[in-house]
Amino acid sequence: MTEETPGFDEKPDVPSGATPDDAEPKAAAPSEEEEAAAPAGDTDQTVGLTAQLDQVRTALSERTADLQRLQAEYQNYRRRVERDRVTVKEIAVANLLSEILPVLDDVGRAREHGELVGGFKSVAESLETVVAKLGLQQFGKEGEPFDPTIHEALMHSYAPDVTETTCVAILQPGYRIGERTIRPARVAVAEPQPGATPAAAKEEKTDDEESGGTEEV
Repeated sequence: MTEETPGFDEKPDVPSGATPDDAEPKAAAPSEEEEAAAPAGDTDQTVGLTAQLDQVRTALSERTADLQRLQAEYQNYRRRVERDRVTVKEIAVANLLSEILPVLDDVGRAREHGELVGGFKSVAESLETVVAKLGLQQFGKEGEPFDPTIHEALMHSYAPDVTETTCVAILQPGYRIGERTIRPARVAVAEPQPGATPAAAKEEKTDDEESGGTEEV
């Protein structure tokens, strides 16, 4: 019997002329079908990712448009609320001041007759200061053209010295707040005399005649 030496493993027989690497099994090379299948799988995955990215971009665009629309609607709502608030305030102030106009008329008449003296004068001036702070403005002057949108004609006459319908007397002043007219000015108006030549036209005609008379030939 042959005794085996402990600690040494038997090695497989290696043919003569072969290297040790030839004895180790090699991995099988991929076939042509496997090589063609690998790029096709990567392409499908890329197409899928691109489709998902397009869907995300579309959804993002839709949400952005919704947000912009909501923001625009909110801004319009704020403007409407602010405009309505200002309008309601103006109406409330106008209604309050409308009740005070008769008192202001009395103050004006007392001032014209020299009766605005003493404590009454101080109270009247304080009242006028308060209503002015609230935005009340008085309008209406003698000699200004008649405007039916802000004037109310209570008396009518003809005058040879006017070239258009003119306010010749202010019976009651008008009042406004901003562009809102609380009460039109109540006035007496005069129109040009029918068939009469306006004074300005007469003067112009006279000047032409004088210049023509002195012209040298």
